[in-house]
Parts: sequence; structure tokens; C-alpha cells
Amino acid sequence: MLTLHATDDGSVLVDGDTVAALGSFDELAGAHPSARVRRWPGILTPGLLNPYGPEILESTYHPDPREAGTYGTVPIGGQRAREIFRAEPARLGPSARRGVQRLLAHGTVAIAGELKSKAAIDAVRGAGLAFGNRPQKMPGPVSLTPRPLVLLPQLTVGGPARFAVFDVPSREDLVRLGASTCVATVIAGRLLYRGR
Repeated sequence: MLTLHATDDGSVLVDGDTVAALGSFDELAGAHPSARVRRWPGILTPGLLNPYGPEILESTYHPDPREAGTYGTVPIGGQRAREIFRAEPARLGPSARRGVQRLLAHGTVAIAGELKSKAAIDAVRGAGLAFGNRPQKMPGPVSLTPRPLVLLPQLTVGGPARFAVFDVPSREDLVRLGASTCVATVIAGRLLYRGR
């Protein structure tokens, strides 16, 4: 089934896990009237690479919402995370899956860094996140919204349907406001995160 993801700044037609066409909404909708349409506010981008894959998925504990009374609701790093994983190693898999969901909610479609645990690797592969190279210069502290943001190369017809949409008027505003403005993340043609 064809899906047309449309924003004011451009649209992408997805066929399965592949980009079938790029262009304006009117052009693509006119050429493919039977396509399912998903309209998004903001800008459609190729998505982000987060260079801190191991730090976010293997060295940070992402609490389950049901654990809010014990661990709170924000990710836990450092010595406290190491203690949690040492006391109960089985927590790493569910934590990594929740970490992947947090990455997707920030428009991340690829990560960098060498993952060592099978649990984190399985979580990344399950979502379809791509693996990339770490930048020569790391962009500051470990974060779901590292600065500067690392955008992937432009989408191409015939390439993978992997992208993110941010509710901002321009790329400059995305840089200024950050990745928490993400409203949709698509990997392999699947809508894996939808905000608001």
C-alpha cells in the first residue's frame, strides 16, 4: 500500500519500505490518488543520527512508568544505572527497548557507537534503527537531543523510507528548538513514533 507523508515543505510517497517519490503534496497526491495520506505539521527530514547509542542504551536505565515510585520517570545514568543493571541484569533488555522508544520520539533513525550487549542490539534491530559512524568530534554531553544535531543525508527515490518530521517551520528552528519537536518517525516505511 502506498502512503503519502505530507508536510508544508515537501512530501514523500512510501511504497513498503522504500521511498517511491518525492515532491509537493499536490503533485504526488494527483499522481497517486489511492495512496493513504498522513498529514504532519512542520518539516520532513531524513531523520537524525544519535552518536551516543551505547551510552543511551547500555549505560542508562530507562524506568518503566510503573516504576515511577521507585526510580522516577527520567533516564538514570552513571553509577546508579550500573548498580541497577548489576543487581538485575535482566533489566537491560526492557530498558534498552524503552531507550529506543525515547530515541524514536526525538526523530532518531540511526545510532552510532559499538553496542556490546545482545539486549541492546536486539532492541535496535527490532526497531530497524540504522548504524552509523560516530562523528570525529562528539557533540557535547550524552543526550537524546545532542547539539549540534546530526542530520542524515537527503532522502532519495528508491532509497530506504527512513525519516522524521519535526513540528517547526524550518531547519534553523529545528536546530534552535531541538529534536523534542518530533511528531513522527518512520523506519522501513513503518510509523514507529507518532506524537501529539
